[in-house]
Amino acid sequence: MTPEKLVYMANQIATFFKSQPPETAVPGIAGHISDFWEPRMRIALFDHIAKGGKGLDQLVIDAAPAIRKVKQPA
Repeated sequence: MTPEKLVYMANQIATFFKSQPPETAVPGIAGHISDFWEPRMRIALFDHIAKGGKGLDQLVIDAAPAIRKVKQPA
C-alpha cells in the first residue's frame, strides 16, 4: 500500500471524528486504527510519521502515540 493511500485512509478516519472534541477524537482515531488496521498498515503509518507525516491530518499525528504498536520478531 502506498503512503498516499494510507494518508488518505487515516485522514478519512480523522474527518469522521472532527465533529467531536479532541479529547474524544484522538482516542477514537487511535482505537479505530489499532482495531481495524492490519500490522503492516500500522507499521507503514508509523514509518510515514517518522519521515515527517506529510499530508496527515494533525488529529492523526496526535493519535499516533496511542495507536497500538506492532510487535516485531527479535
